[in-house]
Amino acid sequence: MGRTDADPAASTLDLADRWPHASVLVVDDEPGMRHFLEKTLVPRAGQVFAAGSAEEAAVLLARHRFDLVILDIALPGRSGLDLLRDMRAQGNLCEVVLITAFADLDTAIEALRAGASDFLLKPFRVTQVLGAFKQGLERARLKRENWVLRRALSQRTPAADGLVGRSLAIRGLQAALQRVAVVDSTVLLTGESGTGKELAAMALHALGPHAQAPFVPVNCATVSPGAIEAELFGVGGGQAQRDGLFVYAQGGTLFLDEIGELPLPMQATLLRALETRRIRPVGSEQEIPVDVRIVAASNRPLRDEVDAGRFRKDLYYRLQVVEITLPPLRAHKEDIPDLVAHFLATLAPQMGVEPFEVSDDEMRFVQAYDWPGNVRELRNLIERSLILGALNVSALYQGLARTQPRAQPRPALDGPTDLQTLEKRHILAVLDSVGGDKTRAAQLLGVSRRTLERRVAEWGQDGPVAASPDERDA
Repeated sequence: MGRTDADPAASTLDLADRWPHASVLVVDDEPGMRHFLEKTLVPRAGQVFAAGSAEEAAVLLARHRFDLVILDIALPGRSGLDLLRDMRAQGNLCEVVLITAFADLDTAIEALRAGASDFLLKPFRVTQVLGAFKQGLERARLKRENWVLRRALSQRTPAADGLVGRSLAIRGLQAALQRVAVVDSTVLLTGESGTGKELAAMALHALGPHAQAPFVPVNCATVSPGAIEAELFGVGGGQAQRDGLFVYAQGGTLFLDEIGELPLPMQATLLRALETRRIRPVGSEQEIPVDVRIVAASNRPLRDEVDAGRFRKDLYYRLQVVEITLPPLRAHKEDIPDLVAHFLATLAPQMGVEPFEVSDDEMRFVQAYDWPGNVRELRNLIERSLILGALNVSALYQGLARTQPRAQPRPALDGPTDLQTLEKRHILAVLDSVGGDKTRAAQLLGVSRRTLERRVAEWGQDGPVAASPDERDA
């Protein structure tokens, strides 16, 4: 049995190093050692389980999710190394600290090859146990954060940056987010598509007391109905076991975008998880306690979805503890110059291109447009324009033609430059940038070559026009 005497140095690793969300399994056949480890870890972990053999431990591993396993090598029956190999073969990648009273170099090498993350030799001090405990949970935390970052990068979509601006609408939104961020209440974000709901959710997380914990977003509309439960709650038991997004967001924020797309049965499961703060992985008999702040979002009024029978009323009221509505861009057009400047400053370095100047006439036209796609549409326009080297006015001209009735007049612009002049200037600039290649210019402008030729002919534009690669080959 290891030493269990009081260790004065242990005070430096005392309850300040508590991990209230951690679940730990101790596996040792000596009752005294199990008692010592449990007594040491119970005040510092959320849950501590104990087993006296590999067989008992296997039953607990099948029923529970553990962040850390402290495992004796010399066990009656199957050894700790055998149990560790089985865990890795089944896809269980939790941190494992092996302990033994009889170790040599070969045993240590075998333990590392089997997947152990640390190795303790009996007898050991309390500080050694606590050090291995803390380092193991730190590694587990870093693995979760790395997974969250990789997932965010793989699913990355351009941020709407809807919080840029100095208008009354944006200042009111910023103030509301700051007030709500300091509490852990569930928040429902509503607003049209492209208004920046994910950015608002990120602001709530960053301004809150758990800003250092993970922020995990998931778009419920992009996950198939049959996979959404496993995505959120994970899978328990068997070789396919894995953690869900609730676990990865532990202590932080889980952002459920387009929550109105959740199937009704999943809505009931989510409601229970929110009320009990416990989740049950698919195929598991054991519930896992979770401490996660939920921020949900929808671009459709959930009240209407409730009335139509497509969304549960009880879940709606559970989510609507605080509801914040993001304004459409047409309601704060005075922020458009700031947004354009912001997108030019952030996108140009990312794309490796030079930012372009936006004239006063062009800016007035941009502000006259109604922006049905909101800030996301504006960002996409700036990104396309950076590729072309000038503001892509023709894209807005086509958008106006699609969205406005023919009888409506075009937005009036101050100054002598009208829409046709801006369009002509832009098309000729694109033609010049591709050396007069009309086929390539038409592709960049999003029109047919015939349309481009007709416009140029109407203007009586002279000058050399290069043949396209296909025409040269012919």
